Amino acid sequence: MTVELENVQIAKDEDANVIIGTTHFIMSVEDIFEAIVRTNPSIKFGLAFCEASGPCLVRVEGNDDPLKECARSNALKVGAGHSFIVVIKSGFPINILNALKSVPEVCTIHCATANPVEVIVAKTKQGRGIMGVVDGSPPKGAETAKDADDRKAFLRKIGYKR
Repeated sequence: MTVELENVQIAKDEDANVIIGTTHFIMSVEDIFEAIVRTNPSIKFGLAFCEASGPCLVRVEGNDDPLKECARSNALKVGAGHSFIVVIKSGFPINILNALKSVPEVCTIHCATANPVEVIVAKTKQGRGIMGVVDGSPPKGAETAKDADDRKAFLRKIGYKR
């Protein structure tokens, strides 16, 4: 059996965040959509789901046409069965991750980030699957006491810690 690895660069606006995961049923596209809008009705997003049987279509939902197109085009490039991509603006992944994790069909969240992302895809005779992701850049060193103070101040400035 031959396995070929492919590196797929996710294309998105610099100010967009992306969540990439694996799910297991066509109902996922509607359930993920509902989980996002129930959790954060003001978030702008596009969602694409790669169906893995039957017509094997990329199913698309969302509330922002450019973000829907971004999710659709990235899902077509990744092309891994049962994978999904959510592209968001006007919000952050942390605001919707628990809701996504609670969707019964969601199996795995591979990443949730604003960083540049590469998806490592394995291609076999049967199809394609996500092996993992490369999220951002490698460490440049370990934080100092000043870096820790800056991190803590930043989290309080943006309201995530008190």
